[in-house]
Amino acid sequence: MRLSPAPAAQTSVFRKSSYSSVQNCLEFADLPGGAAVRDSKHPELRPLTVSHAEWAGFVSAVKQGRL
Repeated sequence: MRLSPAPAAQTSVFRKSSYSSVQNCLEFADLPGGAAVRDSKHPELRPLTVSHAEWAGFVSAVKQGRL
């Protein structure tokens, strides 16, 4: 997990998660090496970048109700 954004994360097109609610809004963007994730209420803050494996694990856990 990296805290500084990859250059691609800064220019990527972010999409809102279908699991987001009014208060908990998550946006994500596909990157060549994984995904960038950010809070839609604060898009000016740097996104969190994760690998493909980390993103797949997170999505799987959400779908299974573990998060």
